[in-house]
Order: sequence, then structure tokens, then C-alpha cells
Amino acid sequence: MSKHTLSDVENTKLGYLTTRGRRTGKSHTVEIWFARSDNLVYLSHEGAYPDWMKNIQKDGTVNLKIDGVKFDGKARIVSEGDSFERGKHALYLKYYGEADSAVVDDWFSKSTIVEMDVDK
Repeated sequence: MSKHTLSDVENTKLGYLTTRGRRTGKSHTVEIWFARSDNLVYLSHEGAYPDWMKNIQKDGTVNLKIDGVKFDGKARIVSEGDSFERGKHALYLKYYGEADSAVVDDWFSKSTIVEMDVDK
């Protein structure tokens, strides 16, 4: 069986992110939108941090299952800089299509971006 890459599953709409519970240590899985840029995966959430983001703050070791293919990696919350910009544009493009920067900036004005570096 051949090894799948992110590019094999990048057009799938939903993924399943698993983090380690910051209090219990148990696996915590959520259904989530994602977008790929190179070998990085971007996730986002608007508003207060949900449990999965709080878990990433404590331990960035995660896995993302997309169309039955599991990718392990390290995730981190990004709130500015190149990673934030790349993530919000990749997510907007995947789910809504092309838009100018003002539209994308407005859409993500209350959002947090998570960048996941996938193990090779």
C-alpha cells in the first residue's frame, strides 16, 4: 500500500483533529475544516478558545485524520505574521474561493489560526 500525502486528500471538506486532553490526558477528537499550504495544515476557530485549542496550548502533539488517512504532527496557535496570513488565505480560498485581502481580513478578524506541521 502506498503512503498517502496531504495533496492526496487536501480537497476533502472535513478532517478529524485529535488532541490530548490538557487535564485528563485522554484523546479529544473534533470534526474540523482544514486547508493545506505546502506541508502545513491550517485550522481556525472564531471566538473563545474551545477545548481543542486549549489542549494544543499545553501539548501541540496532534493528529489529523482526513478521508481515512492519519497525519501526525505538531500544532501551534498563530495570531500574527506570515503563518497567520498564509493560514487565513488558504482556508478562505478552499471554502469560499478567491477574495481580496480586505474581505479575508474581515472574515478572520475574530478568528484564531492554528498551524500544524505534518510529520514527514
